[in-house]
Formats: sequence, structure tokens, C-alpha cells
Amino acid sequence: MKREWVLTQETFDALLAWLDPDREVAGKKYETIRLRLIKVFTCRGCSDAEDLADETINRVVARVADLGDYHGDPTPYFYGVSQKIQLEYLRKSKGRQAEGPAEEVAVVPAVFGDDDEPEYNCLERCLERLSVTSRKLVLEYYQQERQAKIDHRKRLADELGIAVNALRIRAYRIRRTLEECVHACIEQQQPAH
Repeated sequence: MKREWVLTQETFDALLAWLDPDREVAGKKYETIRLRLIKVFTCRGCSDAEDLADETINRVVARVADLGDYHGDPTPYFYGVSQKIQLEYLRKSKGRQAEGPAEEVAVVPAVFGDDDEPEYNCLERCLERLSVTSRKLVLEYYQQERQAKIDHRKRLADELGIAVNALRIRAYRIRRTLEECVHACIEQQQPAH
């Protein structure tokens, strides 16, 4: 990931002004966008979801001055940038996979287009339909990287009082349910031919 650009108070204020003229409303939009990005990256199986969400926001902030003539809801712009961030993450992960064991399959395949918010809404709706326990399990399961991920999953299995393999099976079943829900939701939103 590119890390040379640094967020300043001035650039953050410019982002908030771009999101909404009312600073309080802008702050709420910012938090909503950040939480959605974290959910999206988590459900795609990205172990550093918060870092990737922050990187997405940083990239958008770095471009805010150039977006003066961008009209409409800024949320899809963030999702478009998140696609590029995920591609970088996947390229980096593939390099690591060549060095070590294969990574888990993403919770939800990358089926989202650059500026398609409806797909993200489907993902959020499907996450909300899961029971609190299932949602927490699937979001917790896809955390960390490498040894930290293995340790995290062992702790999670211990907390639930089950074997790691049983945890893996539960997470897989929840992920499949989530994928089916997202695909069905996307199909329902497509216009009939």
C-alpha cells in the first residue's frame, strides 16, 4: 500500500466540508462510510479491514481538492477507491501465498463494481439478517494475518468451547449463507429483461 501521504487536520476538514456543509452531518457521514468500508473489507476476507478502510479514506482525502466538480453522493466514490485498494491487497496477498500456506477464501467474492452502492447495500442487509452470534463469528473469524490469525482463531474457538475445525466449518457455513443472500439480493435488484 502507498503510505507516504499523511492526513492533516486541514485535509480532514476539507474532507468533512466535501461530505456535507454541516460539520455534524459530515462527521456522521464519515463514520458511516468508514464503518461500511470496514464491513466490506472484512466480508471480502481482508484481514486488515480497518487499515484498508483508513487507506481508502486517506486516498480520497488526498484527492478532495481535485474533486470540486464531483456532484452527488460521495459514498460511491469511496467504494470505487476501495476496489483499487482491494486489488493492491490481493496482489500483496498472492505474493505472501507463494511464500506460505494458502489463505482462506474471502467471505464474499469481489462481485461489486466500481461505483455500485446497491451491492454494498445488499451486503449490509445480508449481514443484518444474520443472527448476532453468526454475524459476530464471521466478522471475528476473518481477522488478523498469518500467525496472529491462527492464534486469534484458536482463542475464538476456545471462547466458543469448540475445536478449531468446528469453528472453520461454522464460519464456512455462515459465509455460504451470506454469499447466497448477497447474490439473491443483487439478482432481485437487476431490471427484468
